[in-house]
Amino acid sequence: SDAMYIGLDILRPYLPDNSGEEKVKAVIGVVEGDTHDIGKNLVKIMMETAGFEMIDLGRDVELQKFVDTAKEEHASLVCLSTLMTTTMGGMETVIHLLEEAGIRNQVKVMIGGGPISQKYADKIGADGYSQNAVEAVKLAKRLLNIA
Repeated sequence: SDAMYIGLDILRPYLPDNSGEEKVKAVIGVVEGDTHDIGKNLVKIMMETAGFEMIDLGRDVELQKFVDTAKEEHASLVCLSTLMTTTMGGMETVIHLLEEAGIRNQVKVMIGGGPISQKYADKIGADGYSQNAVEAVKLAKRLLNIA
């Protein structure tokens, strides 16, 4: 993972700068119980490059924190990641918590990670699934009707 982060530090200055534009806010993090964050970090960087304002909660994130942050920041998107089958259920819990908070209809939920599939996304009521960072950007733009 160190090699990947060194490579990203080298590439970052060459990525497009969208700092002057108004950005769509997205909350991103690895669900509670999981500390694997390389995939989440790749998605974050690709989304930032595409012009999204990413609010990174990190890894092993308490599930309610996704909801609280989305509400406080008026985020349009919540991106959930996990690499472990034992923490997949946390994604469904976040969706239920968004419903309980009354903001589920205001926020799109994207999920991804090693054990995740479109079938699982459909089962838990997520708005979309992406298997890699490039597809995550395309999915986010499609969900939010961004050209």
